[in-house]
Amino acid sequence: MSYNTPSQLQAAILDWAGTVVDFGSFAPTQIFVEAFAEFDVQVSIEEARGPMGMGKWDHIRTLCNLPPVAERYRKAFGRTPSDDDVTAIYQRFMPLQIEKIAEHSALIPGALDTIAQLREQGLKIGSCSGYPKQVMDKVVQLAAKNGYVADHVVATDEVPNGRPWPAQALANVIALGIEDVAACVKVDDTVPGILEGRRAGMWTVALTCSGNALGLSYETYRALDSETLANERKRIHALFASSRPHYLIDTLADLPQVVADINQRLARGETPQGC
Repeated sequence: MSYNTPSQLQAAILDWAGTVVDFGSFAPTQIFVEAFAEFDVQVSIEEARGPMGMGKWDHIRTLCNLPPVAERYRKAFGRTPSDDDVTAIYQRFMPLQIEKIAEHSALIPGALDTIAQLREQGLKIGSCSGYPKQVMDKVVQLAAKNGYVADHVVATDEVPNGRPWPAQALANVIALGIEDVAACVKVDDTVPGILEGRRAGMWTVALTCSGNALGLSYETYRALDSETLANERKRIHALFASSRPHYLIDTLADLPQVVADINQRLARGETPQGC
């Protein structure tokens, strides 16, 4: 037997919030702010967005490690936050998240059409998220009511290590029966999500406008003037630079053109690991 590069993509592994649902990725960010507030610790939306894409316990731990947040916690409790404190915040975060998730469950415009096109080309649709399974089950249920059902879903607490580790993406490869990681494209709106795809050996596509980095509603995004939008794209491209995505696009609606280009590159013998 000999190794041959796959001739075309077999699967797209899609993130959830900011990629397929919840255009500005508001559901997780606002709840972080509210959860910390219940402990009398102020966290801004901008701070909450920083570690987005990680598992939620790890996200809270990363926020608590920020010197300004750690100092606010010290002023409130007389100590910097321990892992037990992180767990206490996480335990408050969870019911708040489940309660509010429906408020930001709308599908991103163009997502259903894009997914339908991918399926017509024979691609399977995997998915993963920084949400734990308890929250992910609710997200999946709401998405199904709106017409989106992925072929497989992996929550962050269903693997030993969540993003930026590659376990969730690779769990999709196994469950979907994909023969080669080079036949997969990972689509995400966060740096940890792109690193996950990179480390899994997949093609990676970063979303610049629909998710966490821009952090706007669809209506506000559409209302941006061309100069502001160009400046925002430039800023967001710089944010993603260290994770080395193979492609950057505005929203999932732009993915079919990328898939066509990847298929051409695969046909030429290129692989994502070599790019």
